[in-house]
Amino acid sequence: MSNDKRDIRIVFMGTPEFAVTILKGLLDNNYTVAGVITAPDKPAGRGRKLNQSAVKKFALENNLTLLQPTNLKNEDFQKELKNLNANLQVVVAFRMLPKSVWNMPKYGTFNLHASLLPEYRGAAPINWTIINGETKTGVTTFFIDEKIDTGEIILQKEIKIDPEENAGSLHDKLMHLGADLVCKTIKKIASKKVKTKSQPERENKSASKIYKEDCKLDFNNDIDSIYNKVRGLSPYPVSWTTIYNDGKEIEAKIYKAEKEVIKHQYKIGKIITTKKELKITAKNGYLIITELKIAGKRKMDIVSFLNGFTFHEDAFVK
Repeated sequence: MSNDKRDIRIVFMGTPEFAVTILKGLLDNNYTVAGVITAPDKPAGRGRKLNQSAVKKFALENNLTLLQPTNLKNEDFQKELKNLNANLQVVVAFRMLPKSVWNMPKYGTFNLHASLLPEYRGAAPINWTIINGETKTGVTTFFIDEKIDTGEIILQKEIKIDPEENAGSLHDKLMHLGADLVCKTIKKIASKKVKTKSQPERENKSASKIYKEDCKLDFNNDIDSIYNKVRGLSPYPVSWTTIYNDGKEIEAKIYKAEKEVIKHQYKIGKIITTKKELKITAKNGYLIITELKIAGKRKMDIVSFLNGFTFHEDAFVK
């Protein structure tokens, strides 16, 4: 190696599918991955069978050295990490690191975040950008510091959010954009050409973790914000509402919908159906449901659902 280029040896930290694409990008670009750190296996499903993370499965398939610490401050884990002799750590959708870990490698530890920082710091940036009706977002690489998503920005790449985009399709676009940005970031670090910029203190829009209650639709809101919420929570964790039909309460998850902005005389939350259409009245229009799932049934397109389900004329949501 010539003196103007560093020999990079990476430890990669990540857990979900999003992180797998970035890790694969490192291998495809012939970077040396000395080790992979991912979450411990978790019991899942009715049988409580131990579930491996997407990153673990990929690491095993590619014969990468794997560590699954339960406690990142554990001395034995930190000794193992140090023994991997990495000089750079790349973090994608993992968890908060103690300083003793992110400060360990010679060239630092950087994170890929799925927003244009400083906007949408936190756990669910892809969902919140759509829920809030943004028309653009992107990916950011930054060096990790003591706080969450506040470190010095290395690179950013912007992308347009299409009007019908949902969280799933945007996730996939940002995943591939992120893989490219991570490789460009490493290239800059390797060639000693990194110039960072500090983030402003401000944080107008946050991307806090989303809980079930956050996913409930409120039909007193305007139709655009209801529609954006459906898009922003699909396919996961999914928006929902409670249908009141002929004296029964049914929870319905709404995966896909369209909107119609129109004045009407109906009470908010009224369900209007034909043989092929189900719409719910909001303040200034209708949410037209195209794919949903009710408790105990599979996910269905609306025509299939209406074939086997009868709504009372007074049915409503709340």
